[in-house]
Amino acid sequence: MNSNSKLRVALFFGGVSSEHEVSCVSASAWLRALGQSPCAEQYEVFPVGITKTGRWLACHPTPEAMADGSWEQGGCTPCVLSPDRADHGIWLLKDGKAELVRIDICAPVMHGKNGEDGTIQGLFEMARIPYVGCGVLGSAVCMDKAVANALMDAAGVPHCKWVAATRADLALNGPVVLDAAEAKLGYPIFVKPANAGSSVGISKAADRAALEKAVEIALREDDKVVFEEFIDAQEVECAAIGNPDDPASVMTTRPGEILAGAEFYTYDDKYKNGVSQTVIPAHLSEEKLDEVKAEARKAYLALNCAGLSRCDFFVERGTGRVLCNELNTLPGFTPISMYPKLMEHEGLSYAALVDKLLQLALHRRKGAY
Repeated sequence: MNSNSKLRVALFFGGVSSEHEVSCVSASAWLRALGQSPCAEQYEVFPVGITKTGRWLACHPTPEAMADGSWEQGGCTPCVLSPDRADHGIWLLKDGKAELVRIDICAPVMHGKNGEDGTIQGLFEMARIPYVGCGVLGSAVCMDKAVANALMDAAGVPHCKWVAATRADLALNGPVVLDAAEAKLGYPIFVKPANAGSSVGISKAADRAALEKAVEIALREDDKVVFEEFIDAQEVECAAIGNPDDPASVMTTRPGEILAGAEFYTYDDKYKNGVSQTVIPAHLSEEKLDEVKAEARKAYLALNCAGLSRCDFFVERGTGRVLCNELNTLPGFTPISMYPKLMEHEGLSYAALVDKLLQLALHRRKGAY
């Protein structure tokens, strides 16, 4: 605890990821929230920007500069998070000298690889500093669509049929792999990089030529590809919050839905072009809203999530089947993002949500670490 009795929150943003820019936008909204009640009275913020090349820079940007990327042109100081638990903080490196800044909580508002996949969470565990969001295992599991699908199979969480293949599988036996995917899934087939996040590298293939091209696109993002059957469905999303060491406190919202501006919900549709419309609650029966909510909680606990996740589902047209698509462990926090909108519908303002997530980080048991 700092001398002024406020907790110092290291707000990490940017990162070496295809989602660098949207991370900056999400974090800028966190920065605003940390300056509002109830956060302003409890926390002081220590922003740490991670550039696209992986440099760590302590900085003091405005929310606007954080969002538009101009924060890198401000007065920045190179820094590193110390893995030494005795330090419990960040070393500022300037003019050949090092200065230790104690950190009470880490908030990695970073999407995609190197921020949401368990890597930076492992560093926080080594440093023994509480942090917002899922742990190493939950983060890694949810980032890897093939592993998440396998665990959902084991836990009885319903989801669509799927096939996975590594780059090596495809190089050695590509035609056999694609034959198997066609036989099991039928067309159209969705092709996704197993580890990318936020609709990056995803294609919808209607025939063999498109399938081969989709694999090529997915392999630009990762060394493993997931093939999934097409479901004619309504896409809905729940917000989940809480720590698994107190399962009774884990809460999921009823789902909302986004009326996408493209054929399927793309990265640009989520974050850039602004043509999507958010509907809360989703256009479903009361019974179906509650069914999705219950399945979201089941998936959240099965995949070892903590702190928060956004749970994405399909509700199949005609049959009404509820199928889990994926869980996103650090969902978008931009002004148009579904997660904070769903929580606001439950009565939590953006600033109150940030406060709750920070408190969950402080009170989560450390487990094996």
